[in-house]
Amino acid sequence: MVFLIKAAQLILSLSIIVVLHEMGHFLTAKYFKTRVEKFYLFFNPWFAIYKKQIGETEYGLGWLPLGGYVKISGMVDESMDKDQMSKPPEPWEFRAKPAWQRLIIITGGVAVNLVLGMFIYAMIMYTWGSEKLPVENASYGYQADSVLIDMGFENGDIPIRFGEEKPEYYSDLAKTLILSDSPDVEVIRNGNVVTFTMPEGWRDRVLDENKRGLFTPILPFMADTILPSGTAINSDLEKGDRIIGINEISTPWFYSFANEIGQFKNQTIDLNVIRDSDTLRFPVNVSSDGLIGVGPGNPANYFESETIKYTFIQAIPAGIKHGYNTLTSYASSLKLLFSKSGAKQMGGFGTIGNLFPPTWDWQTFWNLTAFISIILAFMNILPIPALDGGHAVFILYEMFTGRTPNQKVLEYAQVVGMFLLLGLVLFANANDIYKFFF
Repeated sequence: MVFLIKAAQLILSLSIIVVLHEMGHFLTAKYFKTRVEKFYLFFNPWFAIYKKQIGETEYGLGWLPLGGYVKISGMVDESMDKDQMSKPPEPWEFRAKPAWQRLIIITGGVAVNLVLGMFIYAMIMYTWGSEKLPVENASYGYQADSVLIDMGFENGDIPIRFGEEKPEYYSDLAKTLILSDSPDVEVIRNGNVVTFTMPEGWRDRVLDENKRGLFTPILPFMADTILPSGTAINSDLEKGDRIIGINEISTPWFYSFANEIGQFKNQTIDLNVIRDSDTLRFPVNVSSDGLIGVGPGNPANYFESETIKYTFIQAIPAGIKHGYNTLTSYASSLKLLFSKSGAKQMGGFGTIGNLFPPTWDWQTFWNLTAFISIILAFMNILPIPALDGGHAVFILYEMFTGRTPNQKVLEYAQVVGMFLLLGLVLFANANDIYKFFF
């Protein structure tokens, strides 16, 4: 069921993004009186699930969910329609239009995806607002992943600087660390500012180990939720108790309790708690899974986060700014792909699908849809043959030099680009398969 829910969210998200991307090409082409022969969601090699001819355009639904396309008359595209291109250009063909019109048509999809992402972010902020945890408001510090402990971090550190970059919010910590060009780190440790330098090759190791939660805010273990199906429900534990130890082991934080409880499967432990001003100790059975069925509650209960509400007018510039920051951050992260460790992190549809939550949540769905839309806008404008950016490069060449690129060059570039993109898709999805099994 979890797989189906994630898959449904992924397909719906990609469908929205792809249809609107192709609509950007379609509408600009129609505006400049250029014939559009096909408009498809998903690809349709050999057959289509559905198709209908309306006017000069065939609208359809393909069976291969790798994107979508519009077939514009007189354009070298993935259809590789050489018969059409061998004839003299007609007035309604793409190649007969002025270069500036062709440039607008070819970049129309990218523009729509960029605007779509920023618009969705704006509507998210208008509907739900924005809640963020300032880095230094995590008053108990952060639990650092084991790979970071080996590099000089300690549990309880509050990172305040990576190289020249100062992360403002908790959500920025991992991203700022990975994108930093400097191994120098500054943290608040036991109330003092401490500076240290991570060892050589630190970024490759973090990427190699495919870590996700590099930093987690440390929480005291307050018994907020006692599950009816857990073992603690049959003990003297009460909601609001602060759990501080197991037998003689001190576990003042939720993460320290979680690290220790697993070694007591199917055993009875003495649970040490603070209730009001009293310290109590009583027995609790531990399940075969190493759990007692107690949750610490929402982290927001322990920290002062910043909640910002936006009017409709205020949400527009805020959404544009957030979209711009997403775009520039992603562009900066591309440098990681040129390292061996970074290339291993490339993912296909499995990776994208796993970004979605196991239950349907509209706020998360729209957040991810906006993110993917902006990323696809950036990827599509890269100067790679077969992508919109590759076509744009040839048009710009024509505009600056006054010379039309040779038709054979365009065809060969399209073939090379298609093979390159197919190779990247296969590589990314092979990474997903490898991670799944190994």
